[in-house]
Amino acid sequence: MEPVTTEPAAAKGGQAGDYLTLAKPRLNVLVVATTLAGYYMAAPRGLGWALLLHTLVGTALVASGASAFNQLLEVEADGLMRRTRARPLPSGRIAPGRARAFAIVLSVAGLVQLAVAVNLLAAAVAFVTLLTYTVFYTPLKKRTSLSTVVGGVPGALPPMIGWAAVRENLSIEAWILFCVVFLWQMPHFLAIAWMYREDYKRAGFPLLPIVEPDGGSTGRQAVLYAAALLPVSLAPTAAGMTGNVYLAGAAVMGLGFLALAGRFARFRTAADARRLFFGSILYLPLLWILMVVNRV
Repeated sequence: MEPVTTEPAAAKGGQAGDYLTLAKPRLNVLVVATTLAGYYMAAPRGLGWALLLHTLVGTALVASGASAFNQLLEVEADGLMRRTRARPLPSGRIAPGRARAFAIVLSVAGLVQLAVAVNLLAAAVAFVTLLTYTVFYTPLKKRTSLSTVVGGVPGALPPMIGWAAVRENLSIEAWILFCVVFLWQMPHFLAIAWMYREDYKRAGFPLLPIVEPDGGSTGRQAVLYAAALLPVSLAPTAAGMTGNVYLAGAAVMGLGFLALAGRFARFRTAADARRLFFGSILYLPLLWILMVVNRV
């Protein structure tokens, strides 16, 4: 899943800046942060700094490769949307062959680093992330509104990479972290889809706000996922991962997030979509911070 970014007419730093744009560093900060959260929640009191560094760098490389592949596959659509038409590929500043080589090198380098310096399970989860994002989610965006749900899978896997790096397993705690991120993504992306529905329509993406333009289904689904997120966000305490401070904070934040989704569902204005979007941007980092601080 991708948060909104507006690309400059030309990336700063010339061609090096254009390659950096292909890697989508702002998007991948969130990927690395969720990987770090999963790692920390799995780790004993000593973090193991070398293992942590290899985990984060390897994950960042794979995520950057996936971002470059995504832009290769969507170059025509990106050229039709106002917020993406100045990216390096649709603008012609980078040739597709060079972008493909860049994506392959980043992806392979990240997977090898994870397999050799971390463990095979972490590398396997990263490979599934890359595969589901590029082979399934990206092509499906042109075919069905259900692509949003499919895209939630690779978006929710990074904390499992962090967990697998430490524990070398995918226990129930890892799946709880996955579910938290998966459910969070849905209201987040539905708000983006509503805000930029004309741009997505122009590019031919059959997202829910385009398939059902009145926004009723978009609003109801935002509420449904936010409501499901509330009890799931409390599960870390039930699983013995966090204490009561986290439980109380997660409950308050979950209710606030649900209220934003409810307001969006009721009024469906651009302003309410923006409130839900920015609320989602605040919600997840704050939840991770609370989880890390109140880990037991």
